[in-house]
Amino acid sequence: MSGMTEVSSLTGRLLVATPALSDPNFDRAVVLLLDHDEEGSLGVVLNRPTPVGVGDILEGWGDLAGAPGVVFQGGPVSLDSALGVAVIPGDEGAAARSRRRPGRDDPIGFRRVHGAIGLVDLEAPPELLAAALGSLRIFAGYAGWGPGQLEDELVEGAWYVVESEPGDVSSPDPERLWRSVLRRQRSELAMVATYPDDPSLN
Repeated sequence: MSGMTEVSSLTGRLLVATPALSDPNFDRAVVLLLDHDEEGSLGVVLNRPTPVGVGDILEGWGDLAGAPGVVFQGGPVSLDSALGVAVIPGDEGAAARSRRRPGRDDPIGFRRVHGAIGLVDLEAPPELLAAALGSLRIFAGYAGWGPGQLEDELVEGAWYVVESEPGDVSSPDPERLWRSVLRRQRSELAMVATYPDDPSLN
């Protein structure tokens, strides 16, 4: 799978757990892929809020985090590390340009991943980014796959791959994100949104 083209990279897309996925770490998970190439894949689970406030662990960032202003569990790997994912609003034009000239127009401390979505350097002073960020979410840990591992899971039918929207990162109602992402699909996936939490009750 070497030489993965831009077209086959899933960076910026959502992985939506299928009802068949049995790993409890990813039950009803919606994962935003931040990196996907021949060396593997990395993403964050968008719908696992924790009770921990952002301001309790990252001084200065709490005011910039969207509601609910809590840390999200980004995945089962490296739970002691924090990742900041943000959206720069009204920036789709710059996003298209940035594919040709990465980072030229981006604020200091922001690395564009896909479209208006990017990673925030949490070591940078928050005030450097405060004016530019439309929304910010902090994740503890991430989801990672080695070379070919995610592709194997896709073949097994563990995930649906769908387009992300900037609002997915900062959904104010993360517990409903799995259903709402499926419901907006223009295909039979919209029907999966009605799948019961416990199929034995069906």
